[in-house]
Amino acid sequence: MRRLFPTELVFQVFALLASFILVHGYYVAVVRPSAEAYQLSERAKASLDPSYEIPQSIFVILRDYEQEACVVLMFWALAILGYKAVTARRQRRQLDFDLVGLPEGTPVTLDSAQKISSLIRERLPAAEQGYLLPRAILAAIDRFAATRSVQDASSVVHTVCDAEAGRMDSDLSIIRYIAWAIPSLGFIGTVRGIGGALTQINKAIAGDTAGVVDALGTAFNSTLVALLISMVLMFVIHHLQTAQEQLVLDTRRYCDDWLVRRLQA
Repeated sequence: MRRLFPTELVFQVFALLASFILVHGYYVAVVRPSAEAYQLSERAKASLDPSYEIPQSIFVILRDYEQEACVVLMFWALAILGYKAVTARRQRRQLDFDLVGLPEGTPVTLDSAQKISSLIRERLPAAEQGYLLPRAILAAIDRFAATRSVQDASSVVHTVCDAEAGRMDSDLSIIRYIAWAIPSLGFIGTVRGIGGALTQINKAIAGDTAGVVDALGTAFNSTLVALLISMVLMFVIHHLQTAQEQLVLDTRRYCDDWLVRRLQA
């Protein structure tokens, strides 16, 4: 069952559903009614005073469907990034503990290496044994027990860490897709708004410019919101990626300092 329904995949699905329900509910209950009421009020003021300049409203900027889709994707991506950040933080906590369990400077022989392996498997829960540090240590001990070679143990640590770095990078592909899709939605809104403005050109010539103004507002507001969200999201992505890369490097250094350099064939 764990293979068929991975925890992270289930979390991503529920995060998307929760993001859509919450954002859409807020739009229906607050954003669009507030934008409609604001526009009616400001247009009434403008009709009484031709020199009156209508100020911008955050509800008007956010009201269209493209902006709503961008906000849904933003919260979905932030939820996934938060899940990955919590996982990376839990793995980093293991670097503060001595999983080897031997005094500093004590050589690690074949017998003591096998005892270390048994203690790790007994002390750590099954979920934590799947973290990077225990996997790297256990893989190094198993290779050392099989080949009696310190070089092989060091190589398998680097292999496990490199494989984990590649896996972490590939897991961010869905986040990168979302970061690409958000500006695309903004440009879709721009195209839709410009197209709507062109259909209202006859009314604008006759003196009714309200339709053209609304359509152009959709065009520019959708691009504005999408680009701002994309900038924030890319900052968080780069921050998480840096933390993951640092985790891999620190794990490799931990294994070299606390295990590989102390191995004695």
